[in-house]
Amino acid sequence: MENSTGKNFRILFKKHYFCEPIKITNSVLLFSSQQPFLNLQLMNKLSRRQFITTGALGIGSAVIASQMPLELKTNSSNRIVIPPLGFQVWTIREQLVKDFPGTLKMMADLGYKTVEMCSPPGYQFAGFAPLMKMTAKEMRQIITDAGLTLESTHYGMGEFRDNLQDRIQFAAESGQKQMILSSFGLSDNATSSDWMKAADELNKFGLEAKKAGIQMGFHNHHGEFGKVDGTLIYDILMKQFDPEYVKMQFQVAVISIGYKAATYFEKYPGRFISAHLADWSATEEKEAPIGKGIVDWKEFFNSLEKGGVKNIFVEMSPETFKDSAIFIQSL
Repeated sequence: MENSTGKNFRILFKKHYFCEPIKITNSVLLFSSQQPFLNLQLMNKLSRRQFITTGALGIGSAVIASQMPLELKTNSSNRIVIPPLGFQVWTIREQLVKDFPGTLKMMADLGYKTVEMCSPPGYQFAGFAPLMKMTAKEMRQIITDAGLTLESTHYGMGEFRDNLQDRIQFAAESGQKQMILSSFGLSDNATSSDWMKAADELNKFGLEAKKAGIQMGFHNHHGEFGKVDGTLIYDILMKQFDPEYVKMQFQVAVISIGYKAATYFEKYPGRFISAHLADWSATEEKEAPIGKGIVDWKEFFNSLEKGGVKNIFVEMSPETFKDSAIFIQSL
């Protein structure tokens, strides 16, 4: 399934943004001696995946002319299901922590309706520490006042292991419907057994979240489309996850290495809860605003219902948010 230029795409697309927490060992933040991150200017240029792999061991709505619900939006040829348009906060984190209400209002003015946060405690060393002072209800109110809905948040495996019930309580009080694990933090040398054990652990966390009425999910990166013993890691996880307790959040950015979201929505119907939207220009070999790359977005949106996707979150460079929203509004 990987195209002939997948290797080059994989290398060039490493600048994509991924929301991953960092891991703390014995209360010490682990940094690479080769690439220290104390220089905030440098840190801001890093992707979330780069932050976790080189710096740590483990970091509205489409508007339509009528007033009919967005999810019922149609065109003259066929029905396209488009959930309320959302965004993931990672790429605008600096602006967000400086002016939380203002940044959210700015995004709402672009047409976004939902937001996916990064857990402030889990991401405190990635810039989210100032948001830890807010209670769940305060965060929810500020987001609501901005005209947005908090649907989902990214968490780390460490905070699930150490403070699961606290995080579930915060999620419930802030109105979150989904809790997404951003990464297992496994090494490139992890075995299939390692992946399966991690999946089993998340199943248990998902059971606890389910008791509170919250759906647990897992966010893939490019790494899950590598192979172990000849088997795609993504397929290993799909076999191991309990479909009731763990749904998937698909990272559309893997189009850069030849994998389409629609293919997996068809292959694993009902197994998904959300998706991170991104696009890729094959000619320029870099990230592109949604609609200006190689993703077939009509195919994507037409496959959401079968996949079970409830929410979509744009996660790209800040300068692409406006054009991406305009494109989705035009479908």
